[in-house]
Amino acid sequence: MLPMSIIWTEPRVPMTALASAALSYTPEVAAATQPLYDRVSRIIPSMEWPLMAPLVAEINRLKRERNAVILAHNYQTPEIYHCVADIVGDSLALAQKAADSDADVIVQAGVHFMAETSKLLNPDKIVLIPDDRAGCSLAESVTGADVRLLREAYPGVPVVTYVNTSAEVKAESDICCTSGNAVKVVESLGVDRVLFIPDEYLGKYVASQTDVEIITWKGHCEVHERFTGDEIRGYRSGAGNENLVVIAHPECPPDVIEASDFAGSTAQMLDYVRSKRPPKVLMVTECSMSDNIAAEVTDVEFVRPCNLCPHMKRITLDNILHSLQTLEPRVEVDPMVAERARRAVERMLAVGR
Repeated sequence: MLPMSIIWTEPRVPMTALASAALSYTPEVAAATQPLYDRVSRIIPSMEWPLMAPLVAEINRLKRERNAVILAHNYQTPEIYHCVADIVGDSLALAQKAADSDADVIVQAGVHFMAETSKLLNPDKIVLIPDDRAGCSLAESVTGADVRLLREAYPGVPVVTYVNTSAEVKAESDICCTSGNAVKVVESLGVDRVLFIPDEYLGKYVASQTDVEIITWKGHCEVHERFTGDEIRGYRSGAGNENLVVIAHPECPPDVIEASDFAGSTAQMLDYVRSKRPPKVLMVTECSMSDNIAAEVTDVEFVRPCNLCPHMKRITLDNILHSLQTLEPRVEVDPMVAERARRAVERMLAVGR
């Protein structure tokens, strides 16, 4: 169930009647999109590009017409990430860039809590999410009522909320964080203990990096919780994997982090690969990450344990185009909720500035 603080508008016209109409792979489209295909030619077969190129070309044309910007999370597929997105990154980067955007329309190629955060920071802009079913198991693991009960159980203990939550939950919190800045946010409060919600595994990772006592909630990401330490050790023992470097997202269980060489946010994982250039690497996170960095870093071999996020994969070129054509579905947040939630997000963005 989606958070009640979001109001979704229903598409008035069937997607396929609009998005694919009169689009074809003409010589003009081929020429215009060739530089974009060059970016992804190592990972998207040439036989598939004629199906994607007309959509890519029309999306990029409509962005200019609408004064729109597309924000794409690192888990989006390569044709979105490399060919139509204007800004890519993890949740923190997208939140920061959303706050700085001068576009009239923001299209969130991600999941609903990300679109909601963009709306919190851009209340006067049109914010679109191409598929209103793009939810998040972690965000749905906690409610505003749960946070109020936690405050009763732990009076005076600050609530640090991962951005992977609804606006309703953010509104009940003192400050937000991402996986990339969680330790810094926790320590910025200057207290001995905090309530950290909703990701239990990220909370345990933060606890291992700080002296602040971390009280966690039993929320998990359905992608990262499926990885196991035994699985990672199995990859390491495989033929030819003697020098395999394993980097993991801190939403993974503790035994996965222990079996890995590095743990960090999606942005930190990408930076690790770009700077260290390990000959062979296993990225323990949503599998589109490997595709996206493989298109850029050609001298690294990727071992791909493929756990897909079903919600991220609801976003497609077709429904991005539909959103730009119709300016729907729009994300709206109740003003009373938004005001309080915005404070928690802005406090996060202020940390480290």
